[in-house]
Amino acid sequence: MAVELAPTLFDRSRLRRQRDRRANRFHEYDFLKQRLSRAIIDRLDDTPRQFARILDLGAHTGCLADALSKRPGTDFVAAMDLSEKMAALAGKAGVMAIAADEEALPFAPGSFDLVTSASALHAVNDLPGALIQIRTVLKPDGLFLGALFGAGTLTELRMSLSEAEAELHGGAALRMAPLPGLQDSAGLLQRAGFALPVADIDHIMVRYRSPFHLLGDLGGMAERSSLASQPSRGLSRSILTRMAEIYADRFSDSDGKVRASFEVIYLSGWAPGPGQPVAKRPGSAKARLAEALGTTEISGGDKAG
Repeated sequence: MAVELAPTLFDRSRLRRQRDRRANRFHEYDFLKQRLSRAIIDRLDDTPRQFARILDLGAHTGCLADALSKRPGTDFVAAMDLSEKMAALAGKAGVMAIAADEEALPFAPGSFDLVTSASALHAVNDLPGALIQIRTVLKPDGLFLGALFGAGTLTELRMSLSEAEAELHGGAALRMAPLPGLQDSAGLLQRAGFALPVADIDHIMVRYRSPFHLLGDLGGMAERSSLASQPSRGLSRSILTRMAEIYADRFSDSDGKVRASFEVIYLSGWAPGPGQPVAKRPGSAKARLAEALGTTEISGGDKAG
């Protein structure tokens, strides 16, 4: 039987080079990485479990891995990143640095009690496959906690750039990668075999002096386009100038600063294990909801009254 391969949307080699170039100054642009990492730690604090062996995927320079290494009960933390230079910076006391691709995890099944990932999985070509690999390297009843950018990220830039290029050249090329939505992400957790899957969303608004300051931050975060198929027409100065005009006209505040939206999807799920709660089969309930609420049940098609 033929195996259906995921389309190659991202050039992972280009992404690796971006991260290598930005590694030494990444700490100047890591405010979103820091925020997502704190949110993952907060979610971990709500779990009455300790995790001895932990893997942090897409570790960048290691802020999340470092925080995880200091938690009670932690024996071992692996900080893995696509970039060798990022991974080297993540290697700190008590943290093992590993340079490897999130699309091909180099670990045996059941190696970790906890896998985390902050702002990395949105740039893999096969997100369902990556989630399956994550579930596989978890021990039974191990936990996955992840955060990735969602479909509502940088909508202002997408709209302004597309309109500017269409206005000047009669059409717009794909320059920013599509990102997953909340419902898609929740479904992918189930497809990957996670138990008790949960997906929720956070909206972050960042303000900049100009759209060009936003582009500078994206470069510093190593979040410039890494699409495998690059447009034949480059981003000319005229397109960028018109983009900035449209952006400032539509998405600026009274003080002249422009808004940039970041949508973050948080994912959690457990590797199947003994003793976990299991959803009951539809129709297997012993009591009716109407009885519990003290109301009268109305069958489908009947009108209340």
